[in-house]
Amino acid sequence: MWAYPWHQGRLGEPVRYSNDRAGVDAFMDHLDTQPYGPVYLMVDLIEEDFQRITLPHVTGRSGRRLLARRLLQQYRETPYRYVRVQGREANGRQDDIALLSALTNPALVQPWVAALELLRAPLAGLYSTTLTSPALVRKLGLSDERLLLVTQQSAGLRQSYFLDGQLKFSRLTLAVDRDGAPVDVARETAKTQQFLTSTRLIGRGEVLHTVIVAPEATLDRLEPQCQDGAETAYHFIPMDDAARRTGLAETPALADTMLLTLLGQQRPPSQYSLGEARRYFQLWRARLGLFSASAVLATATLVWLGINVWRYTDATSATAAMYAEADQFDKRYRDALSTMTPAVDKTVNMKAAVTVAQLLVRQGPQPLPFMAQLSTALDRVPQIRLIQLDWKITPPAAPAEPVAGSFLNAASGTPLAPISSLMLGLPVSVPQALRLEAEIMVPPENYREVVNTMNAFTQELARQPRMVVEVVQQPVDTRSSVKLSGKAGAGASGGVESKARFILNLVWQP
Repeated sequence: MWAYPWHQGRLGEPVRYSNDRAGVDAFMDHLDTQPYGPVYLMVDLIEEDFQRITLPHVTGRSGRRLLARRLLQQYRETPYRYVRVQGREANGRQDDIALLSALTNPALVQPWVAALELLRAPLAGLYSTTLTSPALVRKLGLSDERLLLVTQQSAGLRQSYFLDGQLKFSRLTLAVDRDGAPVDVARETAKTQQFLTSTRLIGRGEVLHTVIVAPEATLDRLEPQCQDGAETAYHFIPMDDAARRTGLAETPALADTMLLTLLGQQRPPSQYSLGEARRYFQLWRARLGLFSASAVLATATLVWLGINVWRYTDATSATAAMYAEADQFDKRYRDALSTMTPAVDKTVNMKAAVTVAQLLVRQGPQPLPFMAQLSTALDRVPQIRLIQLDWKITPPAAPAEPVAGSFLNAASGTPLAPISSLMLGLPVSVPQALRLEAEIMVPPENYREVVNTMNAFTQELARQPRMVVEVVQQPVDTRSSVKLSGKAGAGASGGVESKARFILNLVWQP
């Protein structure tokens, strides 16, 4: 196992540990002596199986349960399983096409996962170089419909088959045989192509585009062996070119470094299920979320505190300016008073005079509100035309004898009675009276219309708040003891509307 530190978007120098008890202990001692963040575990094993199955198209929770049950049936002996729906069949029921994958020998991975659990390390996920290779295909810009990607990795040569950009199959072969001679890549490619044809992943006569990613020296040895055939086309990508496309600053010796870099850049969800082994990562993420929320809250608190301090400073300066301005006004007031003659009356009397003046403005009798109510009634009964209005208020009884300080009539020399405060609306508003003389414009001799119009007008006035209506003179005398006389017919008045006059007394209490 190789442990790579990830810092500032780049892989650091790796540390190698043997796959035994001593290597696991050394790995734990190494992690226990230095701080670390989330751990991403990537495997490249021969014991990685891939199966393609078809399932009925079911969506939602039922579909997820169906996939989980089918995955468990396929791989019962390992907890590290993976499933992904890759589309639907074009014919028939259009069933879902799913790719199932699992690490069939979990004993190779479990010691390292158990060591991370003992350290309570946040294990983010368990990944596979094969399942990460689609990201490498996209980075290299490979868009062939039938693609076989061959990469030289630490475990050997990895052959991954892609159909329309989706991973369908992968196998790992040794880079050298038992005798130490390099493996014939062309022969291994032919075996893979034969298997793909038998499983109908590629049709007979279709060209398999094989892309080999390896160092320049290895490509010089492989190019003579890999000759294009009727159903095979070889393409070679030097490792330095692949590193440049994936964003590596230095050219690696193997493809593992490129795949690890893509994993560090993208950090996808865990490919193989980890179960309870992932709980410390979830706790770490929750703690990080709490720290982030606390930082945001602390920042917002500091901003709010700064705004309040700024407002307090601004308010303090404004208050000081207002106090200084008030002192200037007081000084100017005192200077003005020092140049004035002594006041004739007391301040209390002046205040009382101002209060009385305000009461007169607010409660003094005015005909305008009374006329507004009368106008409302006239708007609703337009047949009424005013002739004369007499507005008045009822004065209190005049004193019998003139009192000291009374005013005298300039013409006759007789004393005038002083005006009562009630006349001015003090202490309460006084009733207002209005004598109204009007006429009703109706067709000739239509007495019923005259009576109805008169009643409608008086009812509209009576609806006004605090209004009392008294009929002084009716437009038509309807008493049974009085004889009703007149002329009927169109020519009775020469075609001119008759004028039925009436008089009302209105009393309104404001």
